[in-house]
Amino acid sequence: MKKKLRKIGKWLNDRGGFSEMLKPLKEHLVPPGTGWNYVWGSATLFCLIVQVLTGIALAFLYQPSVNAAYQSMQYIENQAFMGSFIRGLHNWGASGMVVLLGAHMIRVYLTAAYKYPREMSWISGIFLLGITLTMAMTGQLLRWDSNAIWTGILVAEQTGRIPFVGDAIAHFFIGGATLGGDTLNRYFAMHVFLFPALLFTIVGYHLFLVLRNGISEPPKAGRLINPKKYRSWYQKMLKKKGVPFFPDVIWRDVVFSLGVLIVLILLGWLVGAPELTKPADPTILETEPTPDWYFKWIYAIFATMNRFLEPYFLFFGPLLGIILLFSVPFLSRGGERSPLRRPWAIVGVAITIVTVGSLTYAGLWANWVPDFKAAPLGEYVSVPQEEPMAERGKHLFYEMKCIYCHKIGKKGGSNGPALTKVENRLDEQQLILQISNGSADMPAYGGSLSSSEIKALVAFLLSEKKVNEEKRETRNKE
Repeated sequence: MKKKLRKIGKWLNDRGGFSEMLKPLKEHLVPPGTGWNYVWGSATLFCLIVQVLTGIALAFLYQPSVNAAYQSMQYIENQAFMGSFIRGLHNWGASGMVVLLGAHMIRVYLTAAYKYPREMSWISGIFLLGITLTMAMTGQLLRWDSNAIWTGILVAEQTGRIPFVGDAIAHFFIGGATLGGDTLNRYFAMHVFLFPALLFTIVGYHLFLVLRNGISEPPKAGRLINPKKYRSWYQKMLKKKGVPFFPDVIWRDVVFSLGVLIVLILLGWLVGAPELTKPADPTILETEPTPDWYFKWIYAIFATMNRFLEPYFLFFGPLLGIILLFSVPFLSRGGERSPLRRPWAIVGVAITIVTVGSLTYAGLWANWVPDFKAAPLGEYVSVPQEEPMAERGKHLFYEMKCIYCHKIGKKGGSNGPALTKVENRLDEQQLILQISNGSADMPAYGGSLSSSEIKALVAFLLSEKKVNEEKRETRNKE
């Protein structure tokens, strides 16, 4: 039996050349000291493989049609065998890919591994980052629920404000003047065909550069990069001290990738993917267009920025960011690589992490977002029994969605000022003017509410003052 298996193996290897395919891995030498700090790139590639496998599984059941997309997502989530888990694994795989790719680029930047002769590795990595983030954005719209389409509308609206080219970019992503079936088909084609093809092409080139130029050696303080002598020095160092990538180094990549897989499986199983909201309907306004967490920092910038500055930020912000990223390997081709001798690199990374982290936190706990899940006030807020107008105003406060943006006690949103003690700031006439005329961030209700309804709202907002006065009178009598 063993002889037959060996014979079959020899035939397959002779005809298929499998040993020659693995030969570069077996013969590829890496510098000594490439420890656990070098596993980020391979783990990112592993996450990409997870995304491909789970994406194929989801594509078997997903229907890219405006009439069936949401229903197919519901079927995947609630009825298909392992559907909820696979969707959760795909969701967290995207998060893992973004995090690991970011960690890989930070490691490369801190150790100056982008310097000669690996400039193209850095440049191709920037393209991979951009495509990865774009794929994540297009995947969100494929959920085709109310949150997804309003996110798509928000993206189109913001990109449309970019000077000169905004309308063309928005038209490309939307597939027309309005969001609809063409939009879904276009996003599906980009997410499933276009961007994966680009991603695998650039990943292949990125790996080719690793084999061609070798893995950067761990930096050492005082050991400078001389472009004229580096290649010959690197080859001599590998011949003298290099270790084979397989099996001496690859085991760390395998162990770390398996650890990543375990984390993704736990998150996919225990947490799952974002809950689907209502079916896609642009007429449903009570939807918070919330991006996935790794876009929250951008969401926070636009939510807090002056609206008149947004078009300029949309144009110059990405432009300056792209120019800066692409210029990194050309600003310093040689010289020092050790982060201990490049403190400005450590400071730059620290500032970036703190800034993006703070904005992400602000985006996750955004107090400028209306609370669309706010419950009716019920018995939490009492009004004097002899005040039927105030009681009517309490119900209007919920029916007119005022509670989505304003807190009464502990209930309601924080998009607007809390109104629990509003009687200490505004009198009756000022409240009537505010509700009727609105403000920069508040619609005017003078045309949608009758004068009696506005007075009822004001009576409710001022009712706490009367309740407190009655309590004081009761205490004084006692």
